[in-house]
Amino acid sequence: MPELVATEQTILVVGGGISGMTAALEAAECGKQVILVESSATLGGRTALLYRYFPKLCHPTCGLEINLRRIKASRNIRVYTLAEVTRIDGRSGDYTVSLKLTPRYVNASCTACGDCAKAVAATIPNPWNYGLDRITAAYLPHAMAYPQRFVIDPSIIGTPEADKAKAACRYGAVDLEMKEETLTLKAAAVIWATGWKPYDAAKIQPYGYGRFKNVITSVEFERLADPHGPTGGRIVRPSDGKEAKDVAFIQCAGSRDENHLRHCSRICCMASLKQTRFMREAFGEAAQSTIYYIDIRAIDRFEDFYKQVQADPHVRFIKSKVARIEEDRASADPVLHGVDTEGYLRYANRHDLAVLAIGMEPSVRGSAIPATLGEDSSGFLVPALDGAAIFGAGCATNALDVNRAVQSSTAAALRAIQVVNRSARAET
Repeated sequence: MPELVATEQTILVVGGGISGMTAALEAAECGKQVILVESSATLGGRTALLYRYFPKLCHPTCGLEINLRRIKASRNIRVYTLAEVTRIDGRSGDYTVSLKLTPRYVNASCTACGDCAKAVAATIPNPWNYGLDRITAAYLPHAMAYPQRFVIDPSIIGTPEADKAKAACRYGAVDLEMKEETLTLKAAAVIWATGWKPYDAAKIQPYGYGRFKNVITSVEFERLADPHGPTGGRIVRPSDGKEAKDVAFIQCAGSRDENHLRHCSRICCMASLKQTRFMREAFGEAAQSTIYYIDIRAIDRFEDFYKQVQADPHVRFIKSKVARIEEDRASADPVLHGVDTEGYLRYANRHDLAVLAIGMEPSVRGSAIPATLGEDSSGFLVPALDGAAIFGAGCATNALDVNRAVQSSTAAALRAIQVVNRSARAET
């Protein structure tokens, strides 16, 4: 029989990124019981994969580390990772939710010593570096991972490699007999904070992503610049490992386009402006960044940051929607073709590396959620009109930067708290 956990006074938060963590903490610190579920092996979401935030260029530890401490210290939050919501039934104040728990093959006795990883030779593409490198099939997702427990990839279960991991563990933490589980829980309200995913750049065929090695996405460039990333922070070309000192940043790659994503993804302009700073830090006076843009959207306090980048003589702005990218066969240099609309001059510009400022789309479209919820034309959640207590938060509702995602999640937590309070009053 499935285990029954939680009560009608519980708030379920789906998604353990910055939005889900914020919603869970706001509700828990108001005295509510919260279950926080995350489909991957660790909390933190895509925020944990950033090298720096804009505009202050501080590391994500600035925001995530304090939130992780608060979660660890809270008696009101229960965390499930590798967990997926498969069904939601009921009504506001009285939901029954089914969770599928995927085995980690490592139990709570893990000390994160890493002996299992040293014993395993098999490797898998590293999802936390967008597949730019490989990790052993026994791994800790990244340095900030919570829980700090290793994971055994299911691809080696039943093979001698898994047996090596088990034999290497001195604490009996590797449990190869773990099975998929199902939990059924009750909740008064649900906060859906499943975040975003990068648009599939391979769909933008004229840009050659996936065919040309030196065309990458902005999220991949972020990992290249990070000292904890696949190259130890060296900004190099995938084709030959050569330092990429001349980089083209192509805006609206998949966004504001009827053939791809209709919406503005909001973060892309600021991400590219930020990444020109990474170039300067890496190469100093030798750095050359070129931003190809339709228009730059840097609002509120970000305008000052934009002006700082504009004043950098090593950053050039070309007002143009790049028409296509070709690859020089001899050098593997990407060659960008288009028209500079300020003067209407055709160009064929060669660079070391082309970075696509890729658009955001919801990780889970509203129509894919196991409950009655609406979605807009881009798949983001819209508020329920039938009185349901299932609230979208963060980038599940719109393309948002970290700051606005946190604000959205706080608002969702307040709505969920109101539902719990109403339910409690109805029972008394």
